[in-house]
Amino acid sequence: MSNNGHRGVDRRRFLGLSAAGAASLGLGFAPLGRSLAQGRATSSLPPSIAALQPVTGKAKPIGDDEYRARLGKGQRLLGEHGMDAVFIASGTTLKYFVDLQWWGSERTAGVLLTRSGDPIYITPAFERSRALEQIRFGSEVRTWQEDESPYALIAQTLRDKGVATGTLGIEEKVPYFMADGIAKAAPQLHLVNGTPVTAGCRSVKSEAELALLQIANDATLACYHAVWQALQPGMTQQDVQALVALAYGRLGVRGDVDINVGKYTAQPHGSIEPQKIDEGTVVILDDGCQVHGYTSDITRTFVLGKASDKMKRVFSIVQKAQIAARDAARTGGKMGDIDKAARKVIADAGFGPGYQYFSHRLGHGIGMDMHEWYYAVGGSEQPIVPNMTMSDEPGIYIPGEFGVRLEDCMVTTDNGGRWFTAQSPSIELPFG
Repeated sequence: MSNNGHRGVDRRRFLGLSAAGAASLGLGFAPLGRSLAQGRATSSLPPSIAALQPVTGKAKPIGDDEYRARLGKGQRLLGEHGMDAVFIASGTTLKYFVDLQWWGSERTAGVLLTRSGDPIYITPAFERSRALEQIRFGSEVRTWQEDESPYALIAQTLRDKGVATGTLGIEEKVPYFMADGIAKAAPQLHLVNGTPVTAGCRSVKSEAELALLQIANDATLACYHAVWQALQPGMTQQDVQALVALAYGRLGVRGDVDINVGKYTAQPHGSIEPQKIDEGTVVILDDGCQVHGYTSDITRTFVLGKASDKMKRVFSIVQKAQIAARDAARTGGKMGDIDKAARKVIADAGFGPGYQYFSHRLGHGIGMDMHEWYYAVGGSEQPIVPNMTMSDEPGIYIPGEFGVRLEDCMVTTDNGGRWFTAQSPSIELPFG
């Protein structure tokens, strides 16, 4: 599970910043990419973390042929959805289609993809040389000076490509001011949401994408396992963050973690309040890492020492709900079916109705973004097709006491979901 907003200073930070926590453990923290990531200075590490090995050697980046296939599919979907072109600004969708990294700013830049031909790049004139350094698919770059309108340039470019009138898709993360500028510069165009094209491509994963997702999920599970072995009662959130940073450094990737303890685990996204691990209290670790731009997201709930009977019972119910959701993630069904299957298990066990104790949707799509299309939420009629990837993360949250969430990501098949990682077996031995 990840958070769409801001929860506090500990959320969504690269853990390479956790030097203070590492120092407090006497672990001799070095930034990722230095000695620890290179396998040196292991004598100061907990044995479980020192034993980790880099995973990046197994990972193959997406190849040029696949990028070309993505562009071709995007153009086909433009026709199927009645669009003549789509405009994509900075972000993961830009990288998905043309492998271009570009930060967003008030200066309009991006790509126009029409139904045929190569993509056309729009950029400020002073950025032209930097754009040309990165462009690998197509070669047409159109520029605008600081005293010119980028929106007039986009409108003229579309006219030059035969799209004087018609329908222009806008990728969903394009800032409003850009879409508004295009609409005013080209009032003859009909602007629509470009998601049917962009999500139509990105929501179904290729074998190469699935392989990268597998490595990322394997890395996060290995990280959590090694950190769990190194935990001691009395450790703070910052101590655990430092251990996770060191573990990911040994694995050769960058990642995040969210740690919540005790009563704060009853809040699905936890609390900004300082917390420390006590024996017999529930702990939740949640988040993931990236491998060549593809993201994992795993949650493990456990207790150091002995769990209460109530904790064990709740854990068992969530286990069953997670299995029910996995089994419902079969092609031909609907996204809403997945949420419904898990929610029924939880409600039938006395933790219902509706969102009373299972207070969030069952899961979200995952790929280059931790949250992307489509969402396993009640009432969704979105069809399930093969090779969609999503989180399977039911939970039960008892206010003032504790919460339990189990999260593994899965890929849809004709026979139900296939988890990337093995389900957690118990609350006291979360890794078997």
